[in-house]
Amino acid sequence: MTTDSRLILVGQIGGGFGVRGEVRVTAFTADPLALTAYGPLLRADGSVALTLTSTRPDKNGVVGRAKEIATKEEADALRGLKLHVPRDRFPEPDEDEFYLADLIGLQARAVDGALMGQVKSVQNFGADDMLEIAPATGGPTWYLPFTKEAVPELHLADGWLLAVPPNEVGEREPD
Repeated sequence: MTTDSRLILVGQIGGGFGVRGEVRVTAFTADPLALTAYGPLLRADGSVALTLTSTRPDKNGVVGRAKEIATKEEADALRGLKLHVPRDRFPEPDEDEFYLADLIGLQARAVDGALMGQVKSVQNFGADDMLEIAPATGGPTWYLPFTKEAVPELHLADGWLLAVPPNEVGEREPD
């Protein structure tokens, strides 16, 4: 079994809460209280940022105590810090489910099987999820809506997805 150490963004420190050194964390997870189950929350460089020792729900996430924070000032100094967890700390999804992070690195193939590129990231600009595709031939990345029409087939185990790009991408003149 291989370990997957890709870091997944799960939250962001909102600052101190109260005067006793509690910290407010905005959660990007379906269950905000799950933040405590993931173990230490990491910075983008993989170093430990926060180890939550107790939490309670808050309107956008959780409020809790962390081993690394003793005062409100220490919590406020960390405001805006993004918190990550290695992918392998997440529970395995059910058979027909997956994490969006699992799409990163997949090959994007055209209907004829030609390699179009590779999924570089999954973004959400406020509407739907978008796959950022790095073209196989180089050049600027482009976005593919993560919809059934644009991605009718997903072959996670085989490392690829079928991509039906919007017309403006498919009709672009080569450089």
